[in-house]
Amino acid sequence: MRNLPVIPLLIIALSLVLVVPSLGHSQLFDWDEINFAECAREMMVTGDYTKVQINFLPFWEKPPLFIWMQVLSMKAFGVNEFAARLPNAIGGIITLLVLWNIGRRHFDKRFAALWVLVYAGSLLPQFYFHSGIIDPWFNLFIFLSIYQFLEYTSRFTEAAQLKFWNRNIILSALFMGLAVLTKGPVALLVFGLCFVVYRIVNRRRIMSWLHFGLYAGITALVAGSWFAMLAVRGGGHLVLEFILYQIRLFSTEDAGHGGNFFYHWIVLLVGCFPAAGFAVQAMFKRAADTPYERHQLRWMRIMFWVVLLLFSVVKTKIVHYSSLCYFPLTWLATYSIYKLMAGQFTLRRWVLALVAVPGILLGVALAVLPFIDRFKASLLESGSVRDEFAAANLQADGGWLGVEFLAGVLLLVCLLVALWIMRRRMETAVKLLFGSTLLVTAAAAALIAPRVEKYSQDAAVQFWKSKAGQNVYVETYGYKSFAPYFYAQTRPVVKNNPRYTAWRKNVTTPLPAGKSRSEFETELQREWMLKGDIDRPAFFVCKNTREKELISYYPWLIKLYSQNGFVFWMRDPAVPVN
Repeated sequence: MRNLPVIPLLIIALSLVLVVPSLGHSQLFDWDEINFAECAREMMVTGDYTKVQINFLPFWEKPPLFIWMQVLSMKAFGVNEFAARLPNAIGGIITLLVLWNIGRRHFDKRFAALWVLVYAGSLLPQFYFHSGIIDPWFNLFIFLSIYQFLEYTSRFTEAAQLKFWNRNIILSALFMGLAVLTKGPVALLVFGLCFVVYRIVNRRRIMSWLHFGLYAGITALVAGSWFAMLAVRGGGHLVLEFILYQIRLFSTEDAGHGGNFFYHWIVLLVGCFPAAGFAVQAMFKRAADTPYERHQLRWMRIMFWVVLLLFSVVKTKIVHYSSLCYFPLTWLATYSIYKLMAGQFTLRRWVLALVAVPGILLGVALAVLPFIDRFKASLLESGSVRDEFAAANLQADGGWLGVEFLAGVLLLVCLLVALWIMRRRMETAVKLLFGSTLLVTAAAAALIAPRVEKYSQDAAVQFWKSKAGQNVYVETYGYKSFAPYFYAQTRPVVKNNPRYTAWRKNVTTPLPAGKSRSEFETELQREWMLKGDIDRPAFFVCKNTREKELISYYPWLIKLYSQNGFVFWMRDPAVPVN
């Protein structure tokens, strides 16, 4: 019994209880969750596991590793929300076990347990384990790669590095290759920038040329295997478009996802509550550490600032782009708390303020949000919601149970109590603060997210579900969505339809600049469904802001109904096109 790994078993048990049961409680959210799940579904439909596809056309934005994880999950549990999100729940358990092992090895069990609690008990880091997006696994692979290189540089001397097969270099390169296979070469960019910054700060050589070659070779072998296979099979243009897409993300605002320079600073301060407030203190201060602890501290600071500044400069702003910061940020927060408990740091008022302000805002929002159905009529009558689509979204019935507000109340009460006792009983306050956030985040994923989804997309998703298994065409108009493909369970019938191929031959429009071939082909398929010689009914969904435009261009469409900001249409193939 003495040798039983109590903490790891506790991590696994609590994760299974708090995360796994809620995975299927809400429908997948557009775009990313449905995007990746649909890629996995289409792999299963076609039986081609070498290519990533959307709408049964090549999808050049992401490599396949995470999609393969979802395929395995769907083969075991079916094509549904639970299966799409399960890989990240498993990734969450692995992540916390990694943090425990690293913290225990280089500090002690107290630091390790704190790091696990801080990571799992911060809002977005834990919430992502309930999701079906790529980033949790992508971030884990990058972090493990940087950690192994951190280990390598902690022991680097010219004499000691003559041995070619260095374990840390091999593992670092392996994890980097897996990161590239998960989301793309941005992983190499992050690692490369961290390497350069550390080299400048360190002011001396940090890697032998022998090991540089080994690292590059293993990374290229692992990461390049899929790209090479794709090129050999005639998909060289996909590799090129993949690279061009990565460049465009850095130079333009992709799909309208823009924002100012401090977008990710605010995301991390609020989204990583309550860890962010404590982490700030460790950004600029250190205690009487061992040489290795100082080394680790330097790397964590470098990783944090490289990621934050890189994605502050990038034009495309999406919440999860800065999510790799969760690892160094929670380490820094743990370091700060650990030193506060040891009396080596002094708790500052501004630290309490950085914890209190986001916490109060989140607590109030969670407590008030469940009452939206009670005050939305007054809100709409006052004219405060000027966007026509958003106003119609609010007409939906959220199906609130009446108890969801307790999550916000619990967060507020525990926050205030923790702040009150923090100077006198630091350990108790920390356990209360992060433990309550852990429970509230799990409750929000299970109870609040499904209700919010009712307002944002449920009407459209239910419409597409009603078309599953029917011999029809489905598409959106005027906005991008992957929901029609996933929830209507589409098949590759359009691109192989003789009527479409005959119509397609007469299209002389050149490929527009900045669009991929697949995006252009999807637009052509939509246009054919709207006015071509179709052989079955076609159904469309648009937002109410585009209703007049749609009917003016395609007056032969039959309006079915409107609901919560979405307008639903059918095109009868028997009705002639004017």
